[in-house]
Order: sequence, then C-alpha cells, then structure tokens
Amino acid sequence: MPLKLYAHPFSSYCQKVLTALYENGTPFEWRLLSHDDPQVMAEFAALWPMKRFPVLVDGERTVMEASTIVEYLGLYHPGTVALLPADPRAALEVRSMDRFFDNYISTPQQKIIYDSMRKESERDPIAVAEARAMLDTAYAWLDGKMAQREWAAGEHFSLADCGAAPFLFYADWTHRIDAAFPNVIAYRKRLLARPSFARAVDEARPFRSYFPLGAPDRD
Repeated sequence: MPLKLYAHPFSSYCQKVLTALYENGTPFEWRLLSHDDPQVMAEFAALWPMKRFPVLVDGERTVMEASTIVEYLGLYHPGTVALLPADPRAALEVRSMDRFFDNYISTPQQKIIYDSMRKESERDPIAVAEARAMLDTAYAWLDGKMAQREWAAGEHFSLADCGAAPFLFYADWTHRIDAAFPNVIAYRKRLLARPSFARAVDEARPFRSYFPLGAPDRD
C-alpha cells in the first residue's frame, strides 16, 4: 500500500516533507487538499481534527507534523540519503537547526503574513515590527553560522535543510534578506538549486497568486 500525503504544494511545511520525499525518490500518493474536493478534505479532517497539514498515512498509521514525518520516513522508508544522522550527537545538531528554522524563521514570517490577511482595523503593527526584527536577528545569527557550513548542520544535506529551504524561500519574499547577510543569501541559493526542493518550488508555481503580499517576480 503506497504512502498517502495529505498536503498542498504551496505550503512551506508541506514542501518540507516533499523535499524529503523527493530527496530519496520515495513513492507516495498525493492527496491534494482543496476545497474543490470535499472528499479529500473530509478524509483529512477525520485523520487529524486539528486540520494542520501535512499528514502522512502509512497503512494503518497516521503521522502528523512535518519534522516527525521526515524522521518517520527515515525509520520506516529509508533511502540513500540519511536526513538524520545515526550518530546521536550529530542528530542533535540537525534537530537544533531544524527548530531554529521553525521557530525563528517560519514563525515570525507567518505572523507577518497572517497579519496582512486581517482587516486593516484588526492589524497589529507592533507585532509585525517585532516579527521583522526577529527575522533580522535570525538572519544575522544564521549568517555567522553558515560562514563555515555548506548545509544547515554541516557537510551533509539533512532534515534541517528540508525545513530551511521553504522557510527561507518565503521569508525572503516577506522580509527581504539584506545584502549584509551574504552567507544566508548564498545558502538560500544552494537550497533552490537542490533538485528535490527545486521540484517542490516548481510544483507550487501555479499557486503563487495565493501569496498575500504578492509573490515577487523571481525565484
């Protein structure tokens, strides 16, 4: 029975899992989440009432949350690319960087996006300013970290890069990475050139009009 992935191609967290799947050529069945397909939406809601995606179904087992799904794939459907090192010390660095991209790149970026979707009278400019400041702080920290690294946790592409790719992709659209952070800009370019993530980006192109701030004419 093939893996089933309930996801949308324009979602950053879905792209995180898609990058892991494509990295190892893992076969799966798309269950595209769309309000035009009420059956798939009903299946999804029954599997995970929180209605947060992606969700992976492997036979009788349902797996939620992007990082957990990537780790699950490594355990139960391993490929030639180990996205989490076997050495626990190296794995700790991967998980640490994964949490960095989730908490300090994705979270503030999404705060800005969600605020832009509110009615003007309900917007919170202070929270948006704080989110932008957090992104600048995160970019600066990451720039120092990437000065001596090719990938997020060192020499090898990992779970952390699967998350960094879409999070930095959309963060740069939302709050442009300043030229003062050349190592972050170079790292983002390497991620975009990675075939697994490039495929996820290409699959999401038809949905760029969904981006609330207006997708830039690049990438």
